[in-house]
Amino acid sequence: MNALRLASRLSTRAAAASSQVLPRGAGASLSLIAPRIEATQSQTLSSLATSTNKAPALHELGSVDHGFTDDRVDRIAEPERRAFTYLLLSGVRFAYASTARVLVVKFVSSMSASADVLALASAEFDVSAVSPGKTITVKWRGKPVFIRHRTPAEIATEATVPLSALRDEESDEDRVLQPEWLVVLGICTHLGCVPISGAGDFNGWFCPCHGSHYDVSGRIRKGPAPLNLEVPPYKFTGDAKILIG
Repeated sequence: MNALRLASRLSTRAAAASSQVLPRGAGASLSLIAPRIEATQSQTLSSLATSTNKAPALHELGSVDHGFTDDRVDRIAEPERRAFTYLLLSGVRFAYASTARVLVVKFVSSMSASADVLALASAEFDVSAVSPGKTITVKWRGKPVFIRHRTPAEIATEATVPLSALRDEESDEDRVLQPEWLVVLGICTHLGCVPISGAGDFNGWFCPCHGSHYDVSGRIRKGPAPLNLEVPPYKFTGDAKILIG
């Protein structure tokens, strides 16, 4: 601002000097003074342009509150403030991680089987009333299960069947835990129909849907079914109690 005022005053004075009537013999002096005035004006304008292009200093902006220097954290002189900042950030991140963990655990636990579903995963049956040669049908996981009390003659007959005569080669002793009890799923391995007990060419099971014949060991002997009747996981919990599942 001072440079602008100085340039304005110089230009005004030069204009006033040039407009005045000079005395006789002063033309030569004016011709000598005019170049000096022009040089002074050019220097003033150049210094003004340099001062406007130069970035102002902090004190030239007029700020006197010293907030930048007063509130600035010196990490060397005040290391405890830096540690507090790190502690605060770490605490927030730990809270985020804990929340994410709780959400994941709840989501996974919601996909687990409930107590009533687990209760249906296994079922125990009392077969003490089943006489030899008879078959009962029970329900396990919504599927029919055949439990047959086999006679000694049926056991001997199934034990003598050669594996070469079977489509799905499996010995009788591999399909039972106790020879007198046979436990199989009551679902035909062809298209999922329920076979009829005590029917067919082998006195085992017969599927009326497409004519599959099973023997007393639940093995496919005739018809389109490709596999034997499935043996579910089971065990004996007593002399006449079977736990399936």
